[in-house]
Amino acid sequence: MTKSSMKSSSKSLLPKRDEDGVCYTSLKQLVTLQQSISGFSFLPKQPVNSILSGRHGSRLRGRGLNFEELRHYRSGDDIRTLDWKVTNRTGKPHVRVYSEEKERPVLVVVDQRINMFFGSQVKMKSVLATEMAALSAWRVLSVGDRVGALVFNDTEIREVRPQRSRNNVMQILHHLVEFNHRLDAGKDQQQNEKQLNNALAEVERISGHDYLIIIISDMSGWDDETLMRIKRLRQHNDVIASLVYDPLEQTLPKEQQLVLSDGSLQIQVNADNPSLNQEFQQVFTNQVSDIKKIMAKYNIPVIPVTTDEPALDQVRKALGFKSAVKK
Repeated sequence: MTKSSMKSSSKSLLPKRDEDGVCYTSLKQLVTLQQSISGFSFLPKQPVNSILSGRHGSRLRGRGLNFEELRHYRSGDDIRTLDWKVTNRTGKPHVRVYSEEKERPVLVVVDQRINMFFGSQVKMKSVLATEMAALSAWRVLSVGDRVGALVFNDTEIREVRPQRSRNNVMQILHHLVEFNHRLDAGKDQQQNEKQLNNALAEVERISGHDYLIIIISDMSGWDDETLMRIKRLRQHNDVIASLVYDPLEQTLPKEQQLVLSDGSLQIQVNADNPSLNQEFQQVFTNQVSDIKKIMAKYNIPVIPVTTDEPALDQVRKALGFKSAVKK
């Protein structure tokens, strides 16, 4: 075998970034997810166990006629809108007032920073985030709403304005793949802790009123400014947070000696130490619990998603559906 043929052979054995779906996302896979969007919805009608149930005053709605109020009959009102029960009970004519519901633009915010380029079992957090984003985009399009996205890494923020078209979703998917494939642990990529806030500032600029904003991130870099920006977004919009994590961030592996690194410093620890493992789990639990409490205070549902389970199953479970739902 010649040297050139050996090089060619070795290259063919290397996994292509756009085909593995483990370390890097696949455009083909993200497109295929369009066929798997049954069994969950962001609309008001939710199963009892859904994290979105009970949001009667929410802007999460479909289109049609939206009941607004009961009021006294006025000259010129359509008599077909009379509410006879209330009229008979009060002795005065009352009418039911409806307004036409407008379409709801949806903005999917996707974290592709270097901190998301981590996974200990099935796939990277960054890959799971792209799958969550694709499922959300396809689902929103399927019910006729406009969908857009804001994809960000440590150095760039890419915006796709909400539109109701398959081409727009495909544009979102292409940006997801592009940003995802830029991640490289071998390069000197530094995490930008402020980029989460920068992205939320852009979301605030893009969204006006009555948006549904879906944030897909591990929330690395969360601080007081993050909370302030999310509170401001929530004042006029609906917000859902998809909190991405890996099992290794929750529980240390069963190894005697581990070497941990933040990219510049290293430390060796004994993972068999029960107190260390318990403390490690407690830190993670406290962080997730704190984020959930803060979000709950502002009526923001949180969907924790882990890299060792299929994205679709986790969404269906969070929204109250069984994972075995058939189309």
